[in-house]
Amino acid sequence: MGMKYRRYLAGERIYGCSKCKTHLATIHSMISRAFNGQHGRAYLFEGVVNVVEGEPSDRLMTTGNHTVRDIYCVKCATILGWKYDRAYEASQRYKEGKYILERNLLVDVQ
Repeated sequence: MGMKYRRYLAGERIYGCSKCKTHLATIHSMISRAFNGQHGRAYLFEGVVNVVEGEPSDRLMTTGNHTVRDIYCVKCATILGWKYDRAYEASQRYKEGKYILERNLLVDVQ
C-alpha cells in the first residue's frame, strides 16, 4: 500500500497527535472548546487533516442522538475523536460535518 501522504499545517498554533505529532488542525479552525469526549475535555473543529474516518454508527450522546464516525491518526492509527455525520435534534445540526478532537490526545506542535 505504501506510505500515506500527510499534510503539514502552518500557523501560530497547530494541534497534533500526542503519540506521533502528526499535524491535525490549527487554532483558526477551532469552533468551540466547550465539549467533552470519552477522555475529558474536547474541542470542536471546522476541519481536520491527516485522519482516517471509521464506519458510521448511531450514538446517544448528552445532546441527543447522532450519527458519528471515529477518526484515527493517518500515521499511527491512534483514535483522536469523531466526526459528526448527522444530528437528529434540529438544535444540534450545526455539528454536522464537524470534528471533535479530544484534548488529552492532542499536543501543541507549534
